Amino acid sequence: MTATKRTPPLKDLGHVPWPEIQDTTGSAAGIPALLTTVARGDAEAAGSALGQLRRRICRYGFVVDQATAATVPFLWELARLPQVTCRVAILRLLKSIADARQWETTAAAYPKLLRHPDNHVAWERQARHAVHAQRGLLQDLLADRDSEIVEAGRDLAATLNGGRTGSGSPHPEHPTH
Repeated sequence: MTATKRTPPLKDLGHVPWPEIQDTTGSAAGIPALLTTVARGDAEAAGSALGQLRRRICRYGFVVDQATAATVPFLWELARLPQVTCRVAILRLLKSIADARQWETTAAAYPKLLRHPDNHVAWERQARHAVHAQRGLLQDLLADRDSEIVEAGRDLAATLNGGRTGSGSPHPEHPTH
């Protein structure tokens, strides 16, 4: 029998310039440690780390920042790892990010926000796009044995399919080329 070589989780964390980008608390340099704790921590440590991560990349469940889009692929990766203890909460976080329209809505009322040096509207759109870009990964999660994962996956799928976005277009953040 040949052993299958597994790729270690989060192997690409070092490819993101975390100290150079911002989360809602300032520098995003702490995000890799939080993601690693979620991946390797026991249920209590992983839950605590995910709570801290949520506050940094999707504060209040709807305010995203520059680091959010860079974090999303790692969240998708963690949601697919059976040993991760907070997969349901990760799927809910991805749904919150996909639903985020705080900055876009505010900019519609206050267009001056679009000229702010920190482009929050673009960061929000990039974050939503990052969630949508990997929606194909939901298929495995929708077939999971854990009914809570399936339910959270269905909620996320509904959002990604436009069922709960309140918009007429299923993927309004995807630019046309």
